[in-house]
Amino acid sequence: MPSLTHAELRELLSRRPVILAPMEDVTDAVFRKLCRDHGADLCVTEFVNVEGLLRGCRHARRKMAIEATDHPTAVQIYGSNPERLAEAARLAEEARPAFLDVNCGCWVPKIAGRGAGAGWLKHPAAMVEMAAMIVKSTSLPVTVKTRIGVGSESDMPIVDLARRLEDVGVAAITLHCRTAEMGHSGQADWSWAGKVREAVSVPVIVNGDIKTAGDALRAIEETGCAGAMVGRAAIDHPWLFREARALIDLGVHLPPPTPAERLGLCRRHLRDNVAARQEPHGVRVTRRHLTGYLKGLPGAAALRRELLFCDSLAGCLEILDRAEARLAA
Repeated sequence: MPSLTHAELRELLSRRPVILAPMEDVTDAVFRKLCRDHGADLCVTEFVNVEGLLRGCRHARRKMAIEATDHPTAVQIYGSNPERLAEAARLAEEARPAFLDVNCGCWVPKIAGRGAGAGWLKHPAAMVEMAAMIVKSTSLPVTVKTRIGVGSESDMPIVDLARRLEDVGVAAITLHCRTAEMGHSGQADWSWAGKVREAVSVPVIVNGDIKTAGDALRAIEETGCAGAMVGRAAIDHPWLFREARALIDLGVHLPPPTPAERLGLCRRHLRDNVAARQEPHGVRVTRRHLTGYLKGLPGAAALRRELLFCDSLAGCLEILDRAEARLAA
Protein backbone atom coordinates (compact mmCIF):
# COMPACT_ATOMS: atom_id res chain seq x y z
CA MET A 1 0.00 0.00 0.00
CA PRO A 2 1.44 3.41 -0.91
CA SER A 3 2.16 6.11 1.65
CA LEU A 4 -0.55 8.67 2.29
CA THR A 5 -0.57 12.07 0.67
CA HIS A 6 -1.09 15.10 2.88
CA ALA A 7 -4.73 15.24 1.75
CA GLU A 8 -5.26 11.54 2.48
CA LEU A 9 -3.73 11.90 5.94
CA ARG A 10 -6.01 14.82 6.71
CA GLU A 11 -9.00 12.82 5.48
CA LEU A 12 -8.02 9.84 7.65
CA LEU A 13 -7.68 12.07 10.69
CA SER A 14 -11.06 13.65 9.98
CA ARG A 15 -12.78 10.38 10.94
CA ARG A 16 -12.07 10.78 14.66
CA PRO A 17 -9.64 7.84 14.66
CA VAL A 18 -8.55 5.93 17.73
CA ILE A 19 -4.83 5.31 17.27
CA LEU A 20 -2.35 2.85 18.74
CA ALA A 21 0.53 4.87 20.22
CA PRO A 22 4.17 4.03 19.56
CA MET A 23 5.55 2.01 22.48
CA GLU A 24 9.01 0.52 22.68
CA ASP A 25 9.03 -3.29 22.82
CA VAL A 26 5.23 -3.31 22.46
CA THR A 27 3.95 -1.99 19.12
CA ASP A 28 5.66 -4.53 16.90
CA ALA A 29 3.99 -6.01 13.81
CA VAL A 30 2.27 -8.77 15.83
CA PHE A 31 0.67 -6.39 18.31
CA ARG A 32 -0.25 -3.86 15.62
CA LYS A 33 -2.21 -6.51 13.73
CA LEU A 34 -3.92 -7.64 16.91
CA CYS A 35 -5.00 -4.08 17.74
CA ARG A 36 -6.03 -3.35 14.16
CA ASP A 37 -8.22 -6.48 14.18
CA HIS A 38 -9.81 -5.12 17.36
CA GLY A 39 -10.64 -1.74 15.84
CA ALA A 40 -7.50 0.43 15.84
CA ASP A 41 -7.82 2.88 12.94
CA LEU A 42 -4.12 3.69 12.71
CA CYS A 43 -0.96 2.28 14.26
CA VAL A 44 2.54 3.61 14.91
CA THR A 45 5.70 1.51 15.09
CA GLU A 46 8.07 1.21 18.00
CA PHE A 47 10.66 4.00 18.27
CA VAL A 48 13.26 3.63 15.50
CA ASN A 49 16.70 4.92 16.48
CA VAL A 50 18.04 6.83 13.48
CA GLU A 51 21.65 6.03 14.30
CA GLY A 52 20.94 2.31 14.31
CA LEU A 53 18.88 2.62 11.16
CA LEU A 54 21.61 4.47 9.28
CA ARG A 55 24.23 1.95 10.41
CA GLY A 56 22.12 -0.82 8.94
CA CYS A 57 21.26 -2.32 12.34
CA ARG A 58 19.00 -5.32 11.83
CA HIS A 59 16.96 -4.48 14.94
CA ALA A 60 16.19 -0.95 13.69
CA ARG A 61 15.26 -2.20 10.23
CA ARG A 62 12.98 -4.86 11.74
CA LYS A 63 11.11 -2.19 13.66
CA MET A 64 10.61 -0.20 10.47
CA ALA A 65 9.41 -3.11 8.32
CA ILE A 66 5.76 -2.83 7.33
CA GLU A 67 3.97 -5.67 5.57
CA ALA A 68 1.40 -5.03 2.84
CA THR A 69 -1.47 -5.83 5.23
CA ASP A 70 -0.08 -3.59 8.01
CA HIS A 71 -1.72 -0.34 6.93
CA PRO A 72 -2.18 2.38 7.78
CA THR A 73 0.95 2.35 9.95
CA ALA A 74 3.33 5.24 10.53
CA VAL A 75 7.03 4.90 11.28
CA GLN A 76 8.27 6.86 14.29
CA ILE A 77 11.92 7.91 14.37
CA TYR A 78 13.98 9.50 17.12
CA GLY A 79 17.41 11.07 17.41
CA SER A 80 19.28 14.19 18.51
CA ASN A 81 21.01 15.14 15.26
CA PRO A 82 18.80 16.95 12.73
CA GLU A 83 20.91 16.00 9.73
CA ARG A 84 20.81 12.34 10.71
CA LEU A 85 17.06 12.53 11.31
CA ALA A 86 16.58 13.98 7.83
CA GLU A 87 18.76 11.26 6.31
CA ALA A 88 16.78 8.60 8.17
CA ALA A 89 13.53 10.13 6.92
CA ARG A 90 14.63 9.54 3.34
CA LEU A 91 15.53 5.96 4.19
CA ALA A 92 12.16 5.43 5.90
CA GLU A 93 10.40 6.07 2.59
CA GLU A 94 11.53 2.59 1.51
CA ALA A 95 9.20 1.03 4.10
CA ARG A 96 6.26 2.91 2.54
CA PRO A 97 4.68 3.93 5.86
CA ALA A 98 1.46 5.89 5.96
CA PHE A 99 3.53 8.85 7.17
CA LEU A 100 6.58 9.66 9.26
CA ASP A 101 6.29 10.63 12.92
CA VAL A 102 9.08 12.33 14.87
CA ASN A 103 9.43 11.46 18.55
CA CYS A 104 9.77 14.68 20.54
CA GLY A 105 8.00 13.37 23.61
CA CYS A 106 9.85 10.40 25.10
CA TRP A 107 10.81 11.41 28.63
CA VAL A 108 13.01 8.40 29.48
CA PRO A 109 16.36 9.85 30.66
CA LYS A 110 18.55 7.70 28.40
CA ILE A 111 16.73 9.23 25.41
CA ALA A 112 15.72 12.72 26.53
CA GLY A 113 18.99 13.23 28.39
CA ARG A 114 20.87 12.82 25.13
CA GLY A 115 18.80 15.47 23.38
CA ALA A 116 16.39 13.15 21.59
CA GLY A 117 12.69 12.66 22.36
CA ALA A 118 11.46 15.24 24.87
CA GLY A 119 15.00 16.61 25.01
CA TRP A 120 14.06 18.71 21.97
CA LEU A 121 11.59 20.65 24.13
CA LYS A 122 14.51 22.28 25.94
CA HIS A 123 15.41 24.03 22.69
CA PRO A 124 12.18 24.91 20.84
CA ALA A 125 13.90 26.88 18.07
CA ALA A 126 16.19 23.95 17.33
CA MET A 127 13.20 21.60 17.39
CA VAL A 128 11.41 23.71 14.77
CA GLU A 129 14.53 23.84 12.59
CA MET A 130 14.90 20.07 12.89
CA ALA A 131 11.27 19.53 11.87
CA ALA A 132 11.72 21.86 8.90
CA MET A 133 14.78 19.91 7.77
CA ILE A 134 12.90 16.60 7.93
CA VAL A 135 9.88 17.99 6.07
CA LYS A 136 12.14 19.19 3.25
CA SER A 137 14.00 15.87 3.08
CA THR A 138 11.06 13.55 2.39
CA SER A 139 7.93 13.24 0.29
CA LEU A 140 6.15 11.63 3.25
CA PRO A 141 3.80 13.67 5.42
CA VAL A 142 5.69 14.44 8.64
CA THR A 143 3.99 14.57 12.03
CA VAL A 144 5.38 15.31 15.49
CA LYS A 145 4.49 13.64 18.80
CA THR A 146 5.45 15.78 21.77
CA ARG A 147 4.53 16.90 25.28
CA ILE A 148 3.30 20.22 26.67
CA GLY A 149 6.75 21.21 27.92
CA VAL A 150 9.75 20.09 29.92
CA GLY A 151 8.10 20.86 33.22
CA SER A 152 9.84 23.85 34.72
CA GLU A 153 8.15 26.46 32.55
CA SER A 154 5.75 28.89 34.21
CA ASP A 155 3.90 29.06 30.89
CA MET A 156 4.09 25.95 28.74
CA PRO A 157 5.58 26.63 25.30
CA ILE A 158 3.45 24.18 23.39
CA VAL A 159 0.90 26.54 21.83
CA ASP A 160 3.49 28.81 20.21
CA LEU A 161 5.63 25.79 19.36
CA ALA A 162 2.72 24.10 17.60
CA ARG A 163 2.15 27.19 15.45
CA ARG A 164 5.81 27.21 14.45
CA LEU A 165 5.75 23.50 13.63
CA GLU A 166 2.74 24.06 11.40
CA ASP A 167 4.54 26.95 9.69
CA VAL A 168 7.43 24.68 8.63
CA GLY A 169 5.12 22.05 7.14
CA VAL A 170 4.37 19.57 9.92
CA ALA A 171 1.17 17.81 8.84
CA ALA A 172 -0.28 16.93 12.26
CA ILE A 173 0.63 17.08 15.94
CA THR A 174 0.05 14.47 18.63
CA LEU A 175 0.12 15.95 22.11
CA HIS A 176 0.74 13.88 25.22
CA CYS A 177 -0.79 16.21 27.79
CA ARG A 178 1.91 15.89 30.46
CA THR A 179 5.29 17.52 30.85
CA ALA A 180 8.45 15.54 30.25
CA GLU A 181 9.32 15.76 33.95
CA MET A 182 5.99 14.13 34.85
CA GLY A 183 6.77 10.99 32.88
CA HIS A 184 3.65 8.87 33.39
CA SER A 185 2.85 10.34 36.81
CA GLY A 186 0.08 12.75 37.67
CA GLN A 187 -2.95 13.53 35.56
CA ALA A 188 -2.80 14.41 31.87
CA ASP A 189 -4.30 17.85 31.27
CA TRP A 190 -6.28 17.55 28.05
CA SER A 191 -7.03 21.28 28.03
CA TRP A 192 -3.61 21.84 26.46
CA ALA A 193 -4.66 19.76 23.46
CA GLY A 194 -7.69 22.00 23.11
CA LYS A 195 -5.51 25.12 23.23
CA VAL A 196 -3.21 23.74 20.57
CA ARG A 197 -6.13 22.68 18.39
CA GLU A 198 -7.49 26.23 18.51
CA ALA A 199 -4.10 27.68 17.56
CA VAL A 200 -3.36 25.60 14.45
CA SER A 201 -5.17 24.43 11.35
CA VAL A 202 -3.44 21.04 11.09
CA PRO A 203 -5.06 18.06 12.85
CA VAL A 204 -4.22 17.59 16.53
CA ILE A 205 -4.41 14.20 18.26
CA VAL A 206 -4.90 14.04 22.02
CA ASN A 207 -2.88 11.54 24.08
CA GLY A 208 -2.49 10.74 27.77
CA ASP A 209 -4.74 8.95 30.27
CA ILE A 210 -7.06 7.53 27.61
CA LYS A 211 -7.85 4.30 29.40
CA THR A 212 -11.43 3.51 28.30
CA ALA A 213 -13.77 4.06 25.38
CA GLY A 214 -15.46 6.78 27.42
CA ASP A 215 -12.12 8.53 27.88
CA ALA A 216 -11.50 8.47 24.12
CA LEU A 217 -14.88 10.04 23.35
CA ARG A 218 -14.59 12.60 26.14
CA ALA A 219 -11.05 13.60 25.13
CA ILE A 220 -12.14 14.23 21.55
CA GLU A 221 -15.30 16.09 22.53
CA GLU A 222 -13.69 18.22 25.24
CA THR A 223 -10.70 19.26 23.13
CA GLY A 224 -12.15 19.30 19.62
CA CYS A 225 -9.16 17.24 18.53
CA ALA A 226 -9.20 15.12 15.40
CA GLY A 227 -8.63 11.84 17.22
CA ALA A 228 -7.35 10.10 20.32
CA MET A 229 -4.18 8.05 20.80
CA VAL A 230 -4.13 5.10 23.19
CA GLY A 231 -0.90 3.88 24.77
CA ARG A 232 -0.48 1.80 27.91
CA ALA A 233 -4.18 0.90 28.24
CA ALA A 234 -3.96 -1.06 24.97
CA ILE A 235 -1.30 -3.37 26.42
CA ASP A 236 -3.86 -4.86 28.81
CA HIS A 237 -7.06 -4.26 26.88
CA PRO A 238 -6.86 -4.05 23.07
CA TRP A 239 -10.64 -4.44 22.99
CA LEU A 240 -10.64 -0.72 23.89
CA PHE A 241 -10.37 0.15 20.19
CA ARG A 242 -13.59 -1.58 19.16
CA GLU A 243 -15.31 -0.27 22.27
CA ALA A 244 -14.24 3.28 21.44
CA ARG A 245 -15.33 2.98 17.80
CA ALA A 246 -18.77 1.76 18.85
CA LEU A 247 -19.15 4.59 21.34
CA ILE A 248 -17.83 7.34 19.04
CA ASP A 249 -19.71 6.23 15.93
CA LEU A 250 -22.91 4.75 17.34
CA GLY A 251 -23.17 5.88 20.95
CA VAL A 252 -23.18 2.21 21.94
CA HIS A 253 -21.43 0.80 25.01
CA LEU A 254 -20.18 -2.65 24.08
CA PRO A 255 -20.15 -5.39 26.71
CA PRO A 256 -16.73 -6.43 28.05
CA PRO A 257 -14.99 -9.35 26.38
CA THR A 258 -16.25 -12.76 27.41
CA PRO A 259 -14.04 -15.29 29.21
CA ALA A 260 -13.77 -17.23 25.94
CA GLU A 261 -12.60 -14.09 24.13
CA ARG A 262 -10.01 -13.40 26.82
CA LEU A 263 -8.59 -16.90 26.66
CA GLY A 264 -8.75 -16.82 22.87
CA LEU A 265 -6.71 -13.63 22.74
CA CYS A 266 -4.07 -15.21 25.00
CA ARG A 267 -3.82 -18.15 22.59
CA ARG A 268 -3.65 -15.95 19.51
CA HIS A 269 -1.01 -13.61 20.88
CA LEU A 270 1.15 -16.50 22.08
CA ARG A 271 0.93 -18.29 18.73
CA ASP A 272 1.65 -15.15 16.71
CA ASN A 273 4.58 -14.11 18.88
CA VAL A 274 6.12 -17.57 18.71
CA ALA A 275 5.68 -17.60 14.94
CA ALA A 276 7.48 -14.26 14.75
CA ARG A 277 10.17 -14.84 17.40
CA GLN A 278 10.37 -18.59 18.07
CA GLU A 279 10.40 -20.19 21.52
CA PRO A 280 10.98 -19.30 24.27
CA HIS A 281 11.30 -15.59 23.41
CA GLY A 282 7.90 -15.39 21.74
CA VAL A 283 6.27 -16.85 24.86
CA ARG A 284 8.12 -14.55 27.25
CA VAL A 285 7.33 -11.29 25.44
CA THR A 286 3.62 -12.10 25.59
CA ARG A 287 3.65 -12.20 29.40
CA ARG A 288 3.37 -8.43 29.85
CA HIS A 289 -0.14 -8.64 28.38
CA LEU A 290 -1.49 -11.52 30.43
CA THR A 291 -2.62 -9.61 33.53
CA GLY A 292 -4.95 -7.51 31.41
CA TYR A 293 -6.10 -10.27 29.08
CA LEU A 294 -7.08 -12.50 32.01
CA LYS A 295 -8.66 -9.76 34.11
CA GLY A 296 -11.89 -10.78 35.76
CA LEU A 297 -11.58 -14.50 35.07
CA PRO A 298 -12.11 -16.83 38.04
CA GLY A 299 -8.70 -17.87 39.34
CA ALA A 300 -6.94 -15.33 37.10
CA ALA A 301 -4.01 -14.79 39.48
CA ALA A 302 -3.23 -18.51 39.73
CA LEU A 303 -3.64 -18.94 35.98
CA ARG A 304 -1.26 -16.08 35.30
CA ARG A 305 1.32 -17.59 37.69
CA GLU A 306 1.14 -20.89 35.80
CA LEU A 307 1.71 -19.12 32.50
CA LEU A 308 4.59 -17.05 33.86
CA PHE A 309 6.56 -20.22 34.64
CA CYS A 310 5.93 -21.91 31.30
CA ASP A 311 8.31 -21.21 28.40
CA SER A 312 6.77 -23.45 25.74
CA LEU A 313 3.87 -22.65 23.47
CA ALA A 314 2.40 -26.13 23.81
CA GLY A 315 2.56 -25.91 27.61
CA CYS A 316 0.87 -22.49 27.68
CA LEU A 317 -1.89 -23.65 25.33
CA GLU A 318 -2.48 -26.68 27.55
CA ILE A 319 -2.78 -24.42 30.62
CA LEU A 320 -5.30 -22.22 28.79
CA ASP A 321 -7.28 -25.29 27.64
CA ARG A 322 -7.52 -26.53 31.23
CA ALA A 323 -8.70 -23.09 32.34
CA GLU A 324 -11.39 -23.07 29.67
CA ALA A 325 -12.53 -26.56 30.68
CA ARG A 326 -12.85 -25.42 34.32
CA LEU A 327 -14.96 -22.47 33.22
CA ALA A 328 -17.23 -24.72 31.22
CA ALA A 329 -17.68 -27.26 34.04
